[in-house]
Amino acid sequence: MSYKSRFSTSRSSSRSPSTQDLDLSSPMLTVFDLERLLYTGKAINSHVDEVYPRLYLGDQAIAENRGELARLGITHILNCAHSKWRGGAEKYEGANITYQGVEAHDTPDYDMTVNFYPAAEFIHKALTGGGRILVHCAVGVSRSATLVLAYLMIRQNMTLVDAIKTVKDNRGIIPNRGFLRQLVRLDGTLHGSTQRRF
Repeated sequence: MSYKSRFSTSRSSSRSPSTQDLDLSSPMLTVFDLERLLYTGKAINSHVDEVYPRLYLGDQAIAENRGELARLGITHILNCAHSKWRGGAEKYEGANITYQGVEAHDTPDYDMTVNFYPAAEFIHKALTGGGRILVHCAVGVSRSATLVLAYLMIRQNMTLVDAIKTVKDNRGIIPNRGFLRQLVRLDGTLHGSTQRRF
């Protein structure tokens, strides 16, 4: 099955009524507009979902299930809820998994921007090397979703709206408002759009 048929759907006939009056091409999208977009698409999450070819977004439970990681062929893990007391790379000894941890807090005032480019590079190296990567946090909807969106924007040249559409059709996500503001600024930097300041 091709990437387009599996991960993309036409919005001409399946747009949610809640977004019909939302102009997604506008360079003046607000956090509220983005939240409305995020509330459409897939609402029920499993422990892990493939949101882009060989890029999986999931929760802590899937990250601790070595049998399921092996079944999925995961070669790299980006843990966006890393903490010293929970352990890190040592949990995957003997599993042939490359691990990177990010100690991020799921609060609107946490500066996630410091992780955008390092995380994007880690994901990109995994995928271009033929690997399969799991990006996860506690629940797999905010911290990890934010870094996946940043990767799609930085390395796949997607706008923020396109990145959200790509991910949300396969997994329900809801980055906190602070993270959304930071992604809006990244979008303006990458695509030169004039964004409203939040």
